[in-house]
Amino acid sequence: MPRLAFTPVQGRAPEDYFAGSPLEDVWLEIGFGAGEHLLWQAEHHPATGIIGVEPYVSGVAKLLSRLCPPGIPAERAEAGMRNIRLYTDDAREVIANLPDASLGRVFLLFPDPWPKTRHHKRRFVQMEMLDQLARVMTSGAEFRFATDDASYLVWALERLMAHPAFSWLATAPADWRQRPSDWPQTRYEAKAVRQGRAGTFLRFARR
Repeated sequence: MPRLAFTPVQGRAPEDYFAGSPLEDVWLEIGFGAGEHLLWQAEHHPATGIIGVEPYVSGVAKLLSRLCPPGIPAERAEAGMRNIRLYTDDAREVIANLPDASLGRVFLLFPDPWPKTRHHKRRFVQMEMLDQLARVMTSGAEFRFATDDASYLVWALERLMAHPAFSWLATAPADWRQRPSDWPQTRYEAKAVRQGRAGTFLRFARR
């Protein structure tokens, strides 16, 4: 963990958190759970820095166990850490400290839907947060959102469609019913499928 953790610094370029690793882009995953998606993206995009934010210790521990399982050669573990950085607190703190136009992609996959009406204000997708994401995303950058909760889906679509900085990339029903080939399944999604809940997969571009 000491090799991967970082502390957000106001205005610091995100690639600076990856000292010694030349990068072409930096992406952010908000709430990476057990890290399946984050690790897949890091392995398949070695020239992209992946910042993962997860406040739950159990999720962080699961990702670390995947990065450094018993018996793995040290050089392989080292290679797997080069383009991953982790923050174990509130993602809003990372976003607030990033400079403008510094992220090429943002993931928010199966977040807590906060289903009770009195808790809707805790949902991550709010117009004010979309303002902040728009600020830190580059032109053409992609925001990927997934949920199996019908109420949160409607909530997110209402706000994303109303926000002038985001454009929905869907052109056919398959575009939100099926994950793209570069979007691996998470453990939470697999659990939802087993319980009969289908996921919806949204892709929005930063105008």
